[in-house]
Amino acid sequence: MGLSRITLENFRNHAATTLAETAHFNLLVGENGAGKTNLLEALSLLGPGRGLRRANLGDLVRRASPEDPPAAFAIGASLSEAGTVSARIGTYTEPGQPARRLVRVNGASASAASLAEWLALSWLTPSMDGLFTDSAGARRRFMDRMALAIAPDHARRVNALETALRERGRLLENKADARWLDAVEAQAADHGAAVARTRADLVLRLADELSALPPEPFARPALTYLPGGPLDETALRAELARARPRDRAAGRALTGAQRDELQVKIASTGQPAASCSTGEQKAMLIAITLAHGILAAAGRPSVLLLDEVAAHLDPVRRTELFARLRTGRAQVWMTGTELAPFEAIRAESAIWRVCGGGVERV
Repeated sequence: MGLSRITLENFRNHAATTLAETAHFNLLVGENGAGKTNLLEALSLLGPGRGLRRANLGDLVRRASPEDPPAAFAIGASLSEAGTVSARIGTYTEPGQPARRLVRVNGASASAASLAEWLALSWLTPSMDGLFTDSAGARRRFMDRMALAIAPDHARRVNALETALRERGRLLENKADARWLDAVEAQAADHGAAVARTRADLVLRLADELSALPPEPFARPALTYLPGGPLDETALRAELARARPRDRAAGRALTGAQRDELQVKIASTGQPAASCSTGEQKAMLIAITLAHGILAAAGRPSVLLLDEVAAHLDPVRRTELFARLRTGRAQVWMTGTELAPFEAIRAESAIWRVCGGGVERV
């Protein structure tokens, strides 16, 4: 199950691009700056959220020159299983509302969050190489993106939690009536506990999948979910009420899912990922991505986006990566500057050469 026909209009440097006759392996090959990652970014926007670059919508629109006014972009794709189209999904903007993202499923208007019910997306990009040394917030976003594979409603819960916490902060600052705080804290506790439980379940299931994968040649990571507050709604609500004076002084809530953390270590040695070599960190990221791909492929079309991964692996790890991807259910999209690293899967892949925002089937 995966994407069969993909169209881009006015997206980044792609004026009008179509990718058809896709396969399990799909390779995008071209020089740096040709538009390969732009294609992966377009595919990542077929799910909830801001895509793999987290870019503003206005930055996604193609312009012939910097002086051109903001226009609009469109991305569409067919979901297929065994050669049969099951749905058509798309996301786009309109010229009069360049900052508003619109979504359609089978020709009808839909929410961006609903895209998770149709397609599960995972990705690994060079910008994620510093995940283990980045902020806790970056790792929370990492968990949240993966969580959509097991709980399509997760994005709505995260957004609702953020809204409730902002309102609580405003009420604390203005020293509002306790009854108003009670009401907003009930919402924050409801959504916060749901978010925390989904993250905890995700990490547990990822750990199970990782334990079933061979420990070599990719270092097997050990994952631990560290909650920032109670996972029980009632307990979280009580803690928020108790912490009002402290949170008013801090200017933010210091208890709850917004303080969660993901701890990653090498399973065999217990060494924290943040202190491992860049090669070990990359290997652990690949292992987590592969494990998540297994989870994501359960019940829905699943797509795995790998930007410039193969070229940075030695031949042993590259061969193992292809072997694991070949047996997985997720459709795979990979980029590279040349075909040589993909020689082992060339015969079974759909290949496009990308150049100047255009594509040519190889």
